[in-house]
Amino acid sequence: MFTWLHWIDLAGVAVFAIAGTLMAYKKHMDGFGVVVLAAVTAVGGGTFRDMILDLPVFWVQDPSFFYVIIIAAFVTIIWLRTRNTFPIKYLLFADAVGIAFFNVMGCHKALTYGASPLIAIVLGTMTGVFGGLIRDVICREIPLVLRGELYATTCILGGIAYMLSIYFELNTQICMIAGFVVTLTVRLSAMKWNWNLPVFNPHDPVKDE
Repeated sequence: MFTWLHWIDLAGVAVFAIAGTLMAYKKHMDGFGVVVLAAVTAVGGGTFRDMILDLPVFWVQDPSFFYVIIIAAFVTIIWLRTRNTFPIKYLLFADAVGIAFFNVMGCHKALTYGASPLIAIVLGTMTGVFGGLIRDVICREIPLVLRGELYATTCILGGIAYMLSIYFELNTQICMIAGFVVTLTVRLSAMKWNWNLPVFNPHDPVKDE
């Protein structure tokens, strides 16, 4: 029987597979392209995390992840065929839920295998954003992680919330819920109110010396 952590991992894969399928729909890809993009989005971040931790890649050890990807993509395709317009808001929402799931799972797995809190936050952030980064690069889109609204920063804040919950010795489920809620809430808020971290003044002309 699957553990509750495994179910969370499957949920994150499913949500990111939906986001990948939505992007494939936007780019008018064929069936093979849909599956490839859904899979890359769903497992890219976790693959990168496991390689850094020198662990067996999670989806190689358990084919159930690919069953979930195929089912999520198929259901999303059926739903999209009933619509006449591309629901960009659903893509962004699915992506936000996906990074929240994978952020806390990345933090948890990194801590489990001996990473320090700082490295765990970094690996959680990578787990959350890397699949979407690969997806957007394949589709020749500006990656969401590089756009104006807070994106990777939301994972960092969620990771900090998770680590603080660990520090205060709260239940593991509560710690993960705290990290998930903070990540998702900040990301959705950033999307709604266009929160960002400005570095350069966009109105200042660039002058050559």
